[in-house]
Amino acid sequence: MEPDYNNISVLVVDDSPTQAEQLRSLLSSHGFTVMVASDGFEALKIISRSPPSLVLSDIVMPMMDGYQLCAAIRANRQTSNLPVVLLTSLSKTEDILHALECGADYFISKPYNEEYLLSRMKNIIDSITLRIRKDNEPESEIIFNGRRFFIKSDMQRALDLLMSTYETVVLKNRELQTMQNSLSDKVLDLEQALAQVKQLEGIIPICMHCKKIRDDKNSWQQLEQYISDHSEALFSHGVCPQCLASHYSHIEQISKPETKDIA
Repeated sequence: MEPDYNNISVLVVDDSPTQAEQLRSLLSSHGFTVMVASDGFEALKIISRSPPSLVLSDIVMPMMDGYQLCAAIRANRQTSNLPVVLLTSLSKTEDILHALECGADYFISKPYNEEYLLSRMKNIIDSITLRIRKDNEPESEIIFNGRRFFIKSDMQRALDLLMSTYETVVLKNRELQTMQNSLSDKVLDLEQALAQVKQLEGIIPICMHCKKIRDDKNSWQQLEQYISDHSEALFSHGVCPQCLASHYSHIEQISKPETKDIA
């Protein structure tokens, strides 16, 4: 039975109208109440007027990116516990550190798997509802690749983010494995096709009398049948001029009109 999403409102933040509409359509069709913002500033205005149950934001946006939007939400005491999910390609380690730094709750891979996204939405909200936010959290400094990251995030939020990162990596690995399996199947098909083509190369055993060909299973086939099985060639039957003259000369004579000499 599909979960009831009717009481869950989602703010989708994406500067791409096409991608925002795809998310809105997908979530609305499953019972979510969906609002859309084209950038971080518009998102903050909507949140101040009508706070959603969850913010689902792209990271790469002009003026205010997803990390900055999340940081602004956390800086406001009234919205500090609002769940923020970032859509990301997870192309580098800094993505995870930036998400921890701004206080994001979850990652969902982009391009996203629709089934996975839907399965995670209510679980995310249920998990965050149980979380107890502390007012005075310790701030940790992390240095990575010569850059400093100041992370102020409770342990549960950090664990949730890291677990969603792990799930994203597992999902991507599964997709990669599926692609590799598909590629292996295509390579096998190609190798089999090339093997068939190669059968028409080199020396082919052919009967000197009936002109049948012996295949790789030691079975004798008519010439046209063998070629049809090993290529895309098709055959039509006719009679060449030499055979017509040799075997059907009487038909040729009958078909010719008689000529009479005129005295």
